[in-house]
Amino acid sequence: MGVAPTDTSYDVVIVGGAMIGASVAWHLATRGDFDGSILVVERDPAFEFASTSHTNSCMRQQFSTEINIRISQYCAEFIRQFRDLIGSPDAPDIHVHPFGYLYLAGNDAQAAHLRVAQELQAELGVDTRILSPEELARRWPFLTLDDIVLGSFNGRDEGYFDGATMFDWWRRMARHAGVETLHDEVQAVTTSAGAVSGVTLNGGAQIGCGVLVNAAGPRAAQVAAMAGLSLPVEPRKRYTYVIDAQAPLDRDLPLTVDPSGIHMRTDGSRYMIGAAPEDDGPVDPDDFAFDHGLWERRVWPTIAARIPAFEAVRVVNEWVGHYAYNRLDQNAIVGTHPQLSGMIFANGFSGHGFQQAPAVGRGVAELICAGRYETLDLSDLGVERILTGRGLRESAII
Repeated sequence: MGVAPTDTSYDVVIVGGAMIGASVAWHLATRGDFDGSILVVERDPAFEFASTSHTNSCMRQQFSTEINIRISQYCAEFIRQFRDLIGSPDAPDIHVHPFGYLYLAGNDAQAAHLRVAQELQAELGVDTRILSPEELARRWPFLTLDDIVLGSFNGRDEGYFDGATMFDWWRRMARHAGVETLHDEVQAVTTSAGAVSGVTLNGGAQIGCGVLVNAAGPRAAQVAAMAGLSLPVEPRKRYTYVIDAQAPLDRDLPLTVDPSGIHMRTDGSRYMIGAAPEDDGPVDPDDFAFDHGLWERRVWPTIAARIPAFEAVRVVNEWVGHYAYNRLDQNAIVGTHPQLSGMIFANGFSGHGFQQAPAVGRGVAELICAGRYETLDLSDLGVERILTGRGLRESAII
């Protein structure tokens, strides 16, 4: 980790060195047509408070929009080819546990959304199946299904993946390719004649740049505001619990999304539970205060009602992290800003950042080098919809 930049100007400055920033840096630095300089500015070099460090590291293809499905399909492809793509004979394979995702519909409206989404997923080659309560009971007899209309399940290319190893190797190989990483914080963005021209760091040092990539996670709106731009991204708390069950289930538990929004899954010999707070509003990016009553009030009663074996469990670990929550539509905001040349956003992933990082990093690198998307067109996630207020409707949000 550098203590001072080696230059006063870089071709590209990336604000935020966590999962998204690391993906952008590696994809850009290893392109054959890029020979510029890259500086990554990261305020939290241990990533202690980054969303990256608090992730559950899962991937799924059960989305209701083509762009999100395509992005996740590329994630699965990238994982399979990781050792070849990363460019080092020492790189490991990425471990995957494909336990699948299971969405449970508790009413006709939820069921209709799952059916429509499944039709689109099938058209795009996703192996999602709609299951009746009777079919659900045969596959997972430990589930209570009295209030369930149907379920949607896909066990191919869905589940846990070792995103931490991917993140580590992106950073390692980016450094090998000449990317500099600076432990500092951007305090201001400088513009000139309608274009980004540089940043001011904590303490007053000024760094020039031709392109500024906003990969600041939950602090994305703060970075945008420094350039006079508005971005509807805010930190929102998400709770994770790891539990031991007195009577473990006799088979893998897919990442099961209860109609309440609480989700649970296999985690080795244990189980991982995820939940939003009861008051799901914006918080300060430094606010990681833990509501210890949430488990007893809401989470434990919900999972025990769905899986009676979870009546007798013990919490062995718990933490709270932040979603970089896009208020408009909970989808990523990716691309250039039409009002400020040289400003590129990669923000607002709302819990999908790990699985979307490969495609987004590749896409941003394409924009910088070619001025357009060369592989997967990410235009549906562009900034223009933020300016018009017309969101991208995605019904499969957890």
